Amino acid sequence: MESVLFLIGRILFGGYFIMMAISHFSRVEPMAGYAQSKRVPMPKPAVLFTGLLLLVGGVGILLGIYINLAVAALVLFFVPVTFIMHAFWKIQDGQAKMMEQIQFMKNTALLAAILMLLAIPQPWPMSL
Repeated sequence: MESVLFLIGRILFGGYFIMMAISHFSRVEPMAGYAQSKRVPMPKPAVLFTGLLLLVGGVGILLGIYINLAVAALVLFFVPVTFIMHAFWKIQDGQAKMMEQIQFMKNTALLAAILMLLAIPQPWPMSL
């Protein structure tokens, strides 16, 4: 039963990152505009690169393969994105600050969950 629950969790968790990756690839221009507003250098290549990181991480988790690479890709995504794109401490407007703080905390929780994956013995059950 635990293996089935873990597989369902992997499908949901990995699928989340894959969907985020698809969004990066299908909405490059608006995401690059947002990244540019946050002073990200070379915003369009940054959006494409971060989409690739999300895809590698999501597929690795979903299939249960190359877990260390998947986790590294997602950490490489979440650490800079969380601190650059959601720097709530730099915002004066109360409502905007609250929204960015929510996003910052969500990313921090996702990062914690990603790191915990390394504590699960490999190979994972029901992996390719």
